[in-house]
Amino acid sequence: MGMDNLLGIFIQPWIGNRSDRTRTSWGRRMPYLVVGMPLAAALFVVIPHAAASLPFLIATMFAYALVANTFKPIAEALVPDFIAPERRSRANAAVKIASSLTAIVAAVISIFLVDDHPSLAFAIPAIIMLFSVGVLAATVRDNRSPAYRAAVAEGREEQGAESRGPRVRDTWVEILKDTDRSRLLLLVAIFLFGGAWAASRSLITLYGMETLDMSRGAAGGLTLPSGIAFILAAYPAAVLAERYGRLRVMTVGMSVFAAAMVLGTLVRTSTGATVALCIAAAGATCFLVNAVVVLWNLAPSARVFGTYAGMYTVGWAGGGFLGPAAVGAMVDVTGWPLMLLDIALVASLSIIVVVRISALQRRTIPVTTQ
Repeated sequence: MGMDNLLGIFIQPWIGNRSDRTRTSWGRRMPYLVVGMPLAAALFVVIPHAAASLPFLIATMFAYALVANTFKPIAEALVPDFIAPERRSRANAAVKIASSLTAIVAAVISIFLVDDHPSLAFAIPAIIMLFSVGVLAATVRDNRSPAYRAAVAEGREEQGAESRGPRVRDTWVEILKDTDRSRLLLLVAIFLFGGAWAASRSLITLYGMETLDMSRGAAGGLTLPSGIAFILAAYPAAVLAERYGRLRVMTVGMSVFAAAMVLGTLVRTSTGATVALCIAAAGATCFLVNAVVVLWNLAPSARVFGTYAGMYTVGWAGGGFLGPAAVGAMVDVTGWPLMLLDIALVASLSIIVVVRISALQRRTIPVTTQ
């Protein structure tokens, strides 16, 4: 998983930008998906058969992670390609719900198939992936999307090699030099909250063992109900964001997340921790559903939606790398009983950043993009 996240930080902005600059009769996203998804499915099926040789297993897993990272931002970029800015939160909520359901499917497969039928356990997700790309290939032509048409029209107005849009480096430079710091601050907020969220998931087993005297298995199950809370909160978080403003709802949700961590610190029981994690997941949904939408809506052009999807990954995966380590270092000082409070502190930093973005946006752009 660490290898997958690391590859994502480097690959996803590049491949997202690559798709932004692609022009074919099938559009700019679908050519990558119809090649990448079947290849990823084939590699996934090979994984259990490669287990007899550690070098071959590592090589296969690396190849799968490499290919999977190439089509993830491309698939995500279809949302802003087809959906108008004011409805992107609802569309992204549907994506988040679907991805959360896949985790449940994976858990069911693990329970019933992994021990006795490992090859079948890998074959079923691969078949689902092939079915998905078949549906996409039969129904989606992203050369008809509003964003693709806008990108082509914008490119026709320009001359030279850059007519298909800026490269990744140029996009980063433009964000860093922009006097309006909204996009840069949003990436910082994504990094910080990504770290808080990752710490709340990856360290909870140790927290349950060290603080609540739970077994490893029982402590590992503390996050299961919160997954259901996340699914239930996703669509309401999108609707509220479209009605009251995305940045406002994100701020409230992040505050709920931080408050839930404080609650879990005060009610130091397994039940208290489970309830706190459910409330925290519901609050975090407001950020996870809306943050990338705000980033897309801040994009200067439809030609960089894929690049921005990759940039979101850089912030989120970067926080996922460093957040648990930072909270772990804080635990070394404060002790395991205050771990949730340490996470709340990291989340509070991200809240401050989003509040600052809100102040900037009120001066510069319409409420609908917030």
